[in-house]
Amino acid sequence: MRHLLAAALLALVTALPAQAADKMTLVLDWFVNPDHAPIVLAAEQGYFTDAGLEVEIIAPADPADPPKLVAAGSADLAITYQPQLHLQVHEGLPLVRVGTLVGTPLNCLMVRADGPVATLADLRGRRIGYSVAGVEQALVSALLAQAGMTLDDVEMVNVNWALTPALLSGQVDATIGGYRNFELTQMRLAGGEGRCFFLEEEGLPAYDELIYVANADSPDRDRINRFMGAVERATQFMLNHPEEAREIFAAHAPDLSDELNTAAWADTFGRFAISPAALDHGRYARFEAFLHDNGLVPEIWPVARFAIDPGAEE
Repeated sequence: MRHLLAAALLALVTALPAQAADKMTLVLDWFVNPDHAPIVLAAEQGYFTDAGLEVEIIAPADPADPPKLVAAGSADLAITYQPQLHLQVHEGLPLVRVGTLVGTPLNCLMVRADGPVATLADLRGRRIGYSVAGVEQALVSALLAQAGMTLDDVEMVNVNWALTPALLSGQVDATIGGYRNFELTQMRLAGGEGRCFFLEEEGLPAYDELIYVANADSPDRDRINRFMGAVERATQFMLNHPEEAREIFAAHAPDLSDELNTAAWADTFGRFAISPAALDHGRYARFEAFLHDNGLVPEIWPVARFAIDPGAEE
């Protein structure tokens, strides 16, 4: 009788339809690259599936679009940058940080190693290339202030996304927006040699370079927490099995195993947030105060206005 009952229960369970995974849309900040390694690994290793999620990962047509799509309710999550988040929330976009992808600055002010800019003071009268209006001018403004200058002392040139070519060709004397883990190698592969002024060593407080944002009016904490758990699991896998993780990532797309991406993997590896959902309130408060002190935001807002730990109690 006991065997018959067990068999009946097994038949009942197997007859039930599998529970459908909850769908989520994540818009990256750019095309897939080593900055997104934990996300790719979470997908490739089935960690999102284990968390009951079906995650659609989208590379944007315009890198300025991801936070706007989330603010408009057209995507669940987007990858963006902490400095941009502060500015956009002050502009009225309903965005909130719900996780960290890369927990150190990557952005740098890059110059030619053999060029005329040896110190920040040498930027006076020079041309600085940028890609994203708003946030990058704000960073340059703060850097120039360390040398007693303002944006009026330089010429900002929108070079779209051709930062390295613009610097190599002499179109500009410096660039902002290039990542130290990519553009320095890209410049070397193109036959040049670059040098970075690291923002966090030039008077700017350290910040999270790449973060996950959700719509502040309707964050789905349950799904977000499951997403962050899967990404955290992938990050731990990377730490425990670095070579296997690199091979899995490189196999995701043909160009991810080229020389540039291989070098970028090594230069990015130690910068991922170990606990993606965890929030350092002090870091966000310090950066908000820094932006205010430099006249980039009109007032200091509490951290809860633009950043949360989705697993913390409301």
